[in-house]
Amino acid sequence: MHYLAEGLRLPTNGLDYTILAIYFVVVLGIGFAARASVKTSLDFFLSGRSLPAWVTGLAFVAANLGATEILGMAATGAQYGVAVVHWYWIGAIPAMVFLGLVMMPFYYRSKVRSVPEFLLQRFDRSAHLLSSVLFAFAAILIAGVNLYALSIVVEALLGWPQWVAIVVAGLFVLVYITIGGLSSAIYNEVLQFFVILAALIPLTLLGLKRVGGWDGLSGSLEKQHGTDFMSAWGGTGIGDTNPLGANWLTIILGLGFVLSFGYWTTNFAEVQRALSAKNLSAAQRTPLIAAFPKIFIVFAVMIPGLVAAVVVPKIGTAGSDLTYNDAIPLLMQELLPNGVLGIAVTGLLAAFMAGMAANVSSFNTVFTTDIWQRYVKKDQPDAYYLRFGRLITAVGVLASIGTAFIAASFSNIMTYLQTLFSFFNVPMFVVFIIGMFWKRASMKSGVWGLVAGTTAAMVNYFVIYKQGIIDIPSDQGANFVSAIVGFVAGAVVMVAVTLFTAPKPEAELAGLVYGTESADADEAPEEGDDAWYRKPALLGWGAIVLATLCYLPYSL
Repeated sequence: MHYLAEGLRLPTNGLDYTILAIYFVVVLGIGFAARASVKTSLDFFLSGRSLPAWVTGLAFVAANLGATEILGMAATGAQYGVAVVHWYWIGAIPAMVFLGLVMMPFYYRSKVRSVPEFLLQRFDRSAHLLSSVLFAFAAILIAGVNLYALSIVVEALLGWPQWVAIVVAGLFVLVYITIGGLSSAIYNEVLQFFVILAALIPLTLLGLKRVGGWDGLSGSLEKQHGTDFMSAWGGTGIGDTNPLGANWLTIILGLGFVLSFGYWTTNFAEVQRALSAKNLSAAQRTPLIAAFPKIFIVFAVMIPGLVAAVVVPKIGTAGSDLTYNDAIPLLMQELLPNGVLGIAVTGLLAAFMAGMAANVSSFNTVFTTDIWQRYVKKDQPDAYYLRFGRLITAVGVLASIGTAFIAASFSNIMTYLQTLFSFFNVPMFVVFIIGMFWKRASMKSGVWGLVAGTTAAMVNYFVIYKQGIIDIPSDQGANFVSAIVGFVAGAVVMVAVTLFTAPKPEAELAGLVYGTESADADEAPEEGDDAWYRKPALLGWGAIVLATLCYLPYSL
């Protein structure tokens, strides 16, 4: 169990606590305000499909601004250096654009309430049930990561024991999600997006000033770790060594394709935000709008991690009582004056609540609509599922409190998250992508692809890597390899099973396979649809071009 290093207590005063209290009052106020709009289960789980694109777009990026983005990416920067940019410009933007331009029409037109429900329409009940169970389990594990990260900040702020911080933080998130459903989570995520930026930007600027600007930062880290630490591609040739422990092939295939597309296109915690949009055009623009701030957020999370590696050169090593996860709290203690510290603490709490809320709200939707309603209690009044949704939200939060202690055993929670993604998101992605682009893929191939992909990824990680059968330099490199192995195994098994089992009748594939149109394909465009910012294709290409331009200095 990791407890915060002795002495890493934030020097907060009354001004900081006042800022924090105001934020919590606003969050609960949004929850109670959203409650008035929750009259049906669709309102609770998908905001009645009524939200505008700019709201869902900001909520989409804020839902990811949780433990992965703040503590996890700063920890990754402190541990691996500038290579952290791969998780953004290779590991996020292309997949977000693909989701908006290619996959959202399939999701939205099929009227599904969750990602597993799409697999029910494309394959069969066995694929649907297995994917629902796997997703619900993964959502609770990932919510636990965010809750653990939240407890680190509460512990640093108030000095509470970690278990108390975890329980109190979890119960607070439970209150505002249970009251207002997805609308409460989404509108709070829009607020949290701006609060998070208000926290990270001062930390980044003051951190750079502390170490003598970018030149001072680069010089110090190159002296400590070598030149590859400050180069995204340095030492990534096959057979070369680098801080990340991965070569260019595993970075591009493992992270850039399999893990990235698996996360952004099938993770319902993200897709749910787009499905709550008011029409197809708004749903497509949701991930595209989110892609633009995503391009630049990397600097606000990477630089504090790099600065922490300079301020505490032994962070995360055996000679230090600080883990990589402590990078952000450490800088907050070292650099921020009172008042700004209160904003920073509020921003961190906002980030972790956003991440946890995203996973808990997706868990309650999948468990209620895909498991309970379909296989346990069928044909109940809508009010019953609304009540059950609130009840299972409480169960999900309590379960997350338990899984938070699993996350506490990892010194870098980003590594832990990538391990979970390789186990759960990657197999789902291979089933989706083959099912969407290959009409012949049979009904039974879906469930066997999920089983094979999940099993292969776990065997690679726990047996081949952990038992030392094949030498992989780092946990992160092992995650990339596990993702590739899971994808290939799932694809091979799907093709093999398809050859010996019956395909789904072609009449039932309308709108579910690329090249087929659903009955309502000709959706009426929203008013003013000729404006450039309402055109998903332009937004998507703009995000790709901008990310490419940002990446050029690091790829040279």
